[in-house]
Amino acid sequence: MKRRLGALGLGFVLVLSACVADAPDESVGTTAPVETNDATNDDATSAADAESASGSSTSTTIENYPDAQTRALAALARAPRPVENSAVPPRHLNAENFPETLVDRNRIVSGGVSVDGIPSIDAPQFDSVELADEWLADTEPVIVVTVGDETQIHPVQVLIWHEIVNTDIGGEPIAVTYCPLCNSVTAFRRTVDGPGADETVLDFGVSGALYQSALVMYDRQTESLWTHFDGRSVVGTLVGTELDLVAAATVSWADARRDHGDANVLNRVTGVNAPYGESPYANYESIENAPAGFIVGPVDDRLDPKSRVLGVSVSANGAGGAGAIAVPMAVLQRDGVVDVSDALVAFWTEGQTSAIDGELIAEGVDVGSTGLFENELDGEVLSFATDGGGTFVDDQTGSTWTITGLAIDGPLEGEQLIAVPRLDTFWFAWVSYFPETTVSS
Repeated sequence: MKRRLGALGLGFVLVLSACVADAPDESVGTTAPVETNDATNDDATSAADAESASGSSTSTTIENYPDAQTRALAALARAPRPVENSAVPPRHLNAENFPETLVDRNRIVSGGVSVDGIPSIDAPQFDSVELADEWLADTEPVIVVTVGDETQIHPVQVLIWHEIVNTDIGGEPIAVTYCPLCNSVTAFRRTVDGPGADETVLDFGVSGALYQSALVMYDRQTESLWTHFDGRSVVGTLVGTELDLVAAATVSWADARRDHGDANVLNRVTGVNAPYGESPYANYESIENAPAGFIVGPVDDRLDPKSRVLGVSVSANGAGGAGAIAVPMAVLQRDGVVDVSDALVAFWTEGQTSAIDGELIAEGVDVGSTGLFENELDGEVLSFATDGGGTFVDDQTGSTWTITGLAIDGPLEGEQLIAVPRLDTFWFAWVSYFPETTVSS
């Protein structure tokens, strides 16, 4: 089942998630069919046959079988996995097998699809910028990731159907990940320490679960669970392991094409027959509240739940988000340039459409693009202002800079600011991970 959040799909997905997150409830009153694997269907059929033999007729629904989700979870937990001590849902609920967790295991809830129900891209194919320009609109959101001397551009019209790309950039194994429900992009190095001095390269897939409405990944080597926002293994064999974040920026295709003409662009040859260019999350942008059923607990009310923010943790792994800063997109749009800290500067420009608004991604509402950079270049601290035309000027040299941190005119032409890992996301998602975050004004 697609995790489709248009006007008709949202309610059904949320009902499924709420049923998995909570204990079985006799008051559940929907006739939506339970989606299960074959083993669960056998269990449900046996129950239906028994009731039919007693003279009544029924179908396998949540209404008629209020414990159907419990049986579904049990069947999924019994199904064989390639890895013996797999933590993929619902196995993560087994406290005996997984006594240590970094998050409340009961807050890892079903997103309405099974493991790999949303297929990751494991053998990515690429176009040149010139070829990609034939099928990408100027305003479409794309993800720019640079490692070493190589830049890859990952169009959101592809990522929205896959959520994870296992790729190699600049000779390093990298995972590029996208969560539509949180409108967030993160990229990680896929290597972790192995036995001795060895390193293990992990391959990531979509677990089908969500933590506080955000994508939960799993690695195929150990089937541990990982949170998308911070790249931590939170349940499983690798619990406590952290992936190195890599800066990833979501900008318009026009801006990416201008600044990275020699980049490799992820194309639509994926082996999956998906309607690339369309959004399976149409209308989600305009929904005011966080998705009920995917969020456990109240949302901090300092901002509206669906307010867009640029989030950054200026002190790594600060407890409870100490050292985390959220810059409301409204502030960035107002000022164009915001000094996030003594060492970091954020830019904003218009021209990027939302992938979770219209039926066609290229026709979504303009939400703008951000950049976050170190403000020091070759030992000199630069200060910036917007020029009102979508680019930025530093006070020290008068050079002109783009949203990707590239100097395109002036004495520093050709120089590149150092990009910093950050999240463009919704407030409800950011504050769920970083509750003590400071809000910039």
